[in-house]
Amino acid sequence: GRLDVSTHPFCGGVSEDVRMTTRYSEDNFVEALMGIIHETGHARYNQSLPTDRALPVSSYRSMGIHEGQSLFFEMQLGRSPAFLSLIQPLIVEHLCDGKQPPYMALDNLEKIYTEVHPCFIRVDADEITYPAHIILRYEIERDLIEGNIEVDDIPELWQQKMKDYLGLDVAGDHQNGCMQDIHWPMGAFGYFPSYTLGAMVAAQLFATQKKAMPDIEAQIQNGNLSPTFDWLKTNIWSQGRKYSTAELMTRATGKPLTASYFKNHLKERYLG
Repeated sequence: GRLDVSTHPFCGGVSEDVRMTTRYSEDNFVEALMGIIHETGHARYNQSLPTDRALPVSSYRSMGIHEGQSLFFEMQLGRSPAFLSLIQPLIVEHLCDGKQPPYMALDNLEKIYTEVHPCFIRVDADEITYPAHIILRYEIERDLIEGNIEVDDIPELWQQKMKDYLGLDVAGDHQNGCMQDIHWPMGAFGYFPSYTLGAMVAAQLFATQKKAMPDIEAQIQNGNLSPTFDWLKTNIWSQGRKYSTAELMTRATGKPLTASYFKNHLKERYLG
């Protein structure tokens, strides 16, 4: 595989050749680093699917499960205290010439990576406010498909929902409003919920992994990520489309997909 730069981070390709992209901001290194970690979750899933791609069973289970892998990497693993402890010296070495300023101290870095504030752009949203972006889009596309609204109604509805859900005003700003995503122009209706389903998948998988391997956070902090990846490969990646989503999650975690793990994760990280 390979990594390139694009306007919007994405991952594509086949198991033998996975292509990833990210974007860089000179005043926010977190955007690119987390973008790469997120897309690596997609890439590792693609690379580890069954090798006989002539059979449908060798494909990924669903986009909800696919987003679950990228959000496992980004939100569960990438923003965890254990992983930040692992990469903090590398951040200081490469971005601060080896001299640690106060704002790059580990405790402050953890705050940077878990900052919560409403923002206009979905892909930049924190994991607390992100579901509001998804609900907004889902409600609009649902009403479009059911014929309750017209395309011309979208800007006004978007503006109202951004105020209601996030307290933000996007009046007249379509670039940061309803034109910011590629999904509707490319016909990907019904896709947005897969992101929140993926957040639920990621939380449930990581909670199960921590229960199965009580020392997993210590392993991560010490730079040993193989147990994490091996568990995912055994329970999710290598299974392809052999099972339904409910059965896949039940086999991996003991339960079908449920929101309770995601709720508990948010409470522990942001209220604990």
